[in-house]
Amino acid sequence: MSDDVLYLSRDQVTALLDTDAAIRSQRAAFTALGDGTAELPGKIMHPSRFDDSVMFAYLARLSADTGAVAKFGSVNPGNAAAGLPTVHAVINALDPVTGQLAAVMDGTAVTTLRTAAGSAVAFDALATPDSAELGLIGSGTQALAHARAVARVRDLRAVRVWSPTPERRARAARLLATELGIPVKAVDSAEEAVAGLPMVAACTLSSTPVVRGEWLAPGCTVVSVGSFEPSRSEVDAEVVRRAAAVVVDDPATAAGHAGPVVDALRSGTLAYEDLIPLGGVLTGRSGGRTAPQDIVYYNSVGLGIQDAAAAWAVIDAAREREGEGELGHARGGAPRA
Repeated sequence: MSDDVLYLSRDQVTALLDTDAAIRSQRAAFTALGDGTAELPGKIMHPSRFDDSVMFAYLARLSADTGAVAKFGSVNPGNAAAGLPTVHAVINALDPVTGQLAAVMDGTAVTTLRTAAGSAVAFDALATPDSAELGLIGSGTQALAHARAVARVRDLRAVRVWSPTPERRARAARLLATELGIPVKAVDSAEEAVAGLPMVAACTLSSTPVVRGEWLAPGCTVVSVGSFEPSRSEVDAEVVRRAAAVVVDDPATAAGHAGPVVDALRSGTLAYEDLIPLGGVLTGRSGGRTAPQDIVYYNSVGLGIQDAAAAWAVIDAAREREGEGELGHARGGAPRA
């Protein structure tokens, strides 16, 4: 193995990919997908027979200038109770010309950052311009990252947060209030976190709905990132039924993996042609919100192209800092992810 391989730990990834850079990477990812220039093989999601974990593997290539990227890892819902990230992964990136290994990096940090950044891109494209309040369902790593990312695309005035454990939601509210400098309230029910707000982000691993369509105000944009396999539905059927537009990261992937979408297709509430790709909205090839009072639903199951775009943003930043002598020990040896 070449000594030129970059090995990047979680802390290094986080230092190299700030929220704004992550958002730029995800805008590039979905634009390439919308233009039809990205390469995106089908993803693998395999629920384990041994426990409630899910093994996954993603492959993608963003462009001719960036090589293939592979991510594999697992989702472990039980980690939340221990205060650990529920997703752990590693990413390998290959040189675009030779195919040699170019970088190995912590995939947990990349997944957190790119998922939240992808949602921020969706909110920016789909939410009304004056949306300034966020309802946050969940209080873990991904929920916190979502609040930070949404604050970069909308001028947030307030956040409400709910999760099942009072101590965790209170802690999340205190942390976000300090970081964002705005009122953040921990509330006692999911309904209270959602009702009347223009933006809702569901960041859980719930297999049963935590957001109900009857709670949604006209004009609300709902983003769900936890409905990533057929058995998981963070939102109920009424959210999908009320939505004037159902936007997904990729229609073919969503039709096979996104719980609420799979259910709606099976019941006839949606037809496959109703699924609107986010990349199409960004490139103007597809419509999204058509009126201020529309309820819009975005279901993200996560795509390899998101990892590819984020990973190469990290690599480019690492090479730039290395050239400036700022990166530290990142080549050769064992990865510290």
